[in-house]
Amino acid sequence: MKFDILTIFPEIFDSYLNESIIARAISQGIIEIRIHDIRKYSKDKHKKVDDIPFGGGAGMLMTPQPLYDAITAVKKKNKGPVIYFSPQGKTLSQTKAENLAKKAQDLILICGRYEGIDQRIIDLCVDEEISIGNYVLTGGELPAMVLVDAVSRLIPEVLGKDESHLHDSFSKAFKRKKEYPHYTRPAKFKGMEVPEVLLSGHHKKIKEWRNKNLK
Repeated sequence: MKFDILTIFPEIFDSYLNESIIARAISQGIIEIRIHDIRKYSKDKHKKVDDIPFGGGAGMLMTPQPLYDAITAVKKKNKGPVIYFSPQGKTLSQTKAENLAKKAQDLILICGRYEGIDQRIIDLCVDEEISIGNYVLTGGELPAMVLVDAVSRLIPEVLGKDESHLHDSFSKAFKRKKEYPHYTRPAKFKGMEVPEVLLSGHHKKIKEWRNKNLK
């Protein structure tokens, strides 16, 4: 599965793509992530990508030309849907991540900045708007990382054991509820003890306890 990410701050992704599970999945060829600098597509002599919004108001808006040309160029190699991260989008959920992973479509992710992007780019190029929560961020780079992480870990072989994600919080197995509490050694810490049932070795009772403690 391929992710093409369009941003004006490509360096933001450096550490994220070179660490942990995502880095391993990339090195093994399970996923591919390509970062594209929107500024390189600007026809302005200063590589400007923003301007003041018509009608006034605070802040700047990303202009349509660099974005349109960047999307057009990326689409020559990636025919997947274009996703733009914005507060107006539908909130990303585990179900949505599962659907994207199941379809295994290559994705094009647009990271906006400033007050957002020109509406004409949304109308012309964007297939779906997604939000990661009811709050405002300075840009779409963090949401892009969140979506890549949430979707990638559901792709076969990324986690090593495919069953690892089948019993996560919000999974079908847990009826979309949050996972039960987890404990490890030592059995007693700061006067607090692990629930006795988890030490019993009685698998049926342990399963019942876990189901009872889903949130």
